[in-house]
Amino acid sequence: MKKRKVLIVGAGPGGLAAAMLLAAQGLDVAVYEKQPQVGGRSSRLTLGEFHFDRGATFLMMPHKWQELFAMTGRRLEDHVRLVPLEPMYRLQFGDVQLNATTDRALMQRRIEALFPGEGAGYARFMRDEAEKFARIAPLLERPFNSWRDYVAGDMARALPKLHATGTVYSRLSAYFRDERLKTAFCFQSKYLGMSPWECPGTFTILSYLEHRYGLMHPVGGINRLCEAMADAVRADGGRIELGAAVRQVLVQDGRAVGLLLEDGRREEADDVIIGADFSQAASRLFAPGVLRKYGPAKLARKKFSCSTFMLYLGLDRMIDLPHHTVLFAADYRSNVDDITSRQKLSDEPSIYIHNPSPLDPTLAPAGQSALLLLVPVPNTQAPIDWEREAGPFRRRVLDRLKSYPELQKLEEAIVCERVVTPWDWRDGLDVYHGATFNLAHSLDQMLTLRPHNRFEELERCWLVGGGTHPGSGLPTILESAKITCAMLTASPSDRAGINAKGAIRR
Repeated sequence: MKKRKVLIVGAGPGGLAAAMLLAAQGLDVAVYEKQPQVGGRSSRLTLGEFHFDRGATFLMMPHKWQELFAMTGRRLEDHVRLVPLEPMYRLQFGDVQLNATTDRALMQRRIEALFPGEGAGYARFMRDEAEKFARIAPLLERPFNSWRDYVAGDMARALPKLHATGTVYSRLSAYFRDERLKTAFCFQSKYLGMSPWECPGTFTILSYLEHRYGLMHPVGGINRLCEAMADAVRADGGRIELGAAVRQVLVQDGRAVGLLLEDGRREEADDVIIGADFSQAASRLFAPGVLRKYGPAKLARKKFSCSTFMLYLGLDRMIDLPHHTVLFAADYRSNVDDITSRQKLSDEPSIYIHNPSPLDPTLAPAGQSALLLLVPVPNTQAPIDWEREAGPFRRRVLDRLKSYPELQKLEEAIVCERVVTPWDWRDGLDVYHGATFNLAHSLDQMLTLRPHNRFEELERCWLVGGGTHPGSGLPTILESAKITCAMLTASPSDRAGINAKGAIRR
């Protein structure tokens, strides 16, 4: 019997997760990736003997990865070694350092020591957010394809706890008084590319999830997880073609029937899954007139996340910093407003530092470091000329680091370097508007108002990744792949049952 053939555009985490699940079920799966390596925004960047995660460096909710591998008959631990981080990260507010830990008693004592009278607020936050997440989690594990999905029982249970009409900042103000402590629990809004003063209050669960499950480091980097997924796809008979750009999704009578590759090949398929950046795919991968809901005029009205300015530095010495460090601007609100509202570069930016080499010797030569500096900046919709601004902004970032003892004389240690701007995200990795965190998670772009896992405009066309439900971030991207694959392999009648019951796993 002929196997059902599924073609997947893009070998990012979403596309690879979908390929894993479908190949393990015996479908004929082929993945086409434009770049020369798997991973998309989570691929590996190599400079000489130094190796970096190109994008995501935070690994939380490791059980989601364990679940994915288990669904294909594997143990994650047999393929990737995960190391727990302690502290999870250091948050630096001028001279004040908060080392975050999952040990709740210890974390409460640290908060109380630095911010007297605030420890009880942390305890209440963790208690309340646990109940909130328990109610919200089912909504992230099933499709939202129509307004009927809002009347399911899990939605009714979650609604009182969604806090959708408030903001992340306003919710945290119910627990904490000190502005620095609010920032410590709201900076995670940046994972969604949004301001905590605008991000729906639902997303206070992001900081809760870090404190509940902790953070891990995969030896080799986040990209090692992508490579392990690719290995699993191939082991189950799937194909992954690298350096194979897709020119167009082929459509016939309102149905996706295959792909046209840039090299001229036409590949037929029973189903097509788009794992590429959603907005980029909608604007480039379809013949004119095929899409109406997500045509150019409609995309122009969508809201997009911020972007990031990246410095990948190979250093000839080790750096005495935790695995993750965030240096906050003295006026964090102004810094965020520069990025999201004023669309300009801050004079004093906040800076994230990834320093994995002390824990992971595979990333740099002995005694040396692969250091990543990430600075949230406006996406390419802002009138910023990065050809002109990249050098001066690099100088601004490095000068800001000089005030920290561990980072003095950093420039003298640089042996290799790569600068990546929003223009590079847009032009080199096909990220729409260079919005590294994809479509924004505003109320009008969540649940059924976000692009659906089953592409509404075409039959047999499916979506995975941060641009579809349930949203951006590695754990939710994995959930998007599970939802999509459950729907793809279900009969139309079963698919309706999946929507109603939320029972997406087989």
